[in-house]
Parts: sequence; structure tokens; C-alpha cells
Amino acid sequence: MKYVSWNVNGLRAVVGKNFQDAFMEFDADFVCLQETKLQAGQLDLNFPGYTSYWNYAEKKGYSGTAVFTRQTPLAVTYGMGIEEHDHEGRVITLEMEDHFLVCVYTPNSQDGLRRLGYRMSWEDAFRQYLLGLDGKKPVVVCGDMNVAHEEIDLKNPKTNHMNAGFTDEEREKMSTLLGSGFIDTFRHFYPDAANRYSWWSYRFHAREKNVGWRIDYFLVSERLAPRLKSAEIHDDIMGSDHCPVSLVLD
Repeated sequence: MKYVSWNVNGLRAVVGKNFQDAFMEFDADFVCLQETKLQAGQLDLNFPGYTSYWNYAEKKGYSGTAVFTRQTPLAVTYGMGIEEHDHEGRVITLEMEDHFLVCVYTPNSQDGLRRLGYRMSWEDAFRQYLLGLDGKKPVVVCGDMNVAHEEIDLKNPKTNHMNAGFTDEEREKMSTLLGSGFIDTFRHFYPDAANRYSWWSYRFHAREKNVGWRIDYFLVSERLAPRLKSAEIHDDIMGSDHCPVSLVLD
């Protein structure tokens, strides 16, 4: 089973670039997208053999997630079932026969950390949501989780300490989530790999210089460890300020 996750930073924009070709080359069973920035009816995008599910933010041109799948889910849910957190189109869950797949776009703490308090509330709610699913069957969760977990996960940890995405609070929430029974699949395969990033600023030729952050993840329930085959960062695929990441399970 192959899974791909990609923050496209505006699906309409990336469709005008190389999205369709990249999608077909993935040949994935599931393709999860974040930051689609769409409302219903704004884009007619279909791929043969795939069914798509969309969660739109109430605010136009903001956030949003989508999942394309070749497998037929038993059920699909949108959001976490929590009023406070379900207005921005950030979560889609597919219940499959033997696992749950969760596509997530975690809220950014924003400049000046003005949304850090909300982010902390979100993190606690999302962890409880995942643990509730995990109590029923194993979970695969993927998406832009808006945190570089360790210093190895960004180019300039010292100068970015306490900036959004690399605060002590955000990093601790990721540590807590992983400590709750989840595996960071990229680090499972590449524990010491440096200079591997999934997001680069559009400023200062950051991608050209590979001055980036690894903030896009595939996490899996620990009991899926025997099924892990590969986890990759596809930094050669352009079109967004993020690149796709992938996971293969037996």
C-alpha cells in the first residue's frame, strides 16, 4: 500500500504546474492533500480509478484538505467532532478494513505566536482523537503538522528557536504524541539523516540553497512497525513551497 501526502499551498495554482503528472507518477493507493484553499465547486479534478473526499474551510481561500483513494473506505468523517476545531477543513479520516487513515493540516502558530494558545488546545484534542481511533484499529496519520520536531529537522535551529513551528511547546506536543504510541516513519528509516526537508520559504532562494524544515510527516501506530517498507521525502517534485512525502506499507 502506497500513501502520499503533499501540502500543495493552493491546489488551483499547483494544478497549473505539474500536479497531474506528479499524481500519476506516484501511482499511490492514497494521495492526501493539505492547504487546498478551495471551496466546493471551484475545481473539477478527477483521476481514473480514484474517489476523492474534500474538507473545505468555512473561510474562503484558506486551509482545506482532500484525499484521493483507489481503495473503498468503510466510512469517511470530516473534522474531529469538536465544534471549536472543525471550521477550518483540517482533518479527513478514512476508515479502512484494517486501519484508519487520517489526513491533517495542523494549525500554524503564526507570526508573533499569536495562535500558539489555540495550537496547544488543538494538539491536545488531536492527540486524544488519534488515541480514540487507535483503540479500535491501527492509525496512519499524515500531513503538514507544522513542527520541526528536533534540531536535525531544520537548517537553522538556533536562529529559529521559539519561532512558529520550532517552539519548545510545539516540539513537546510532538514528543508527547510520539510517546503515546506512534512512530515518525521517516526517522524510523533515517534516524540520522540531515538536510532532508519538506518545506522551504519562498524568500532568499531558500529551496535552491536547501535552507528548509521537515514539517510534513507520516506517523503510524507502533504496532504497524512490522509492515513498514519505506518512507521518503520527494524533494525533487516542485509546484509548492512543500514537497510530497510518502509511505509504503506491506
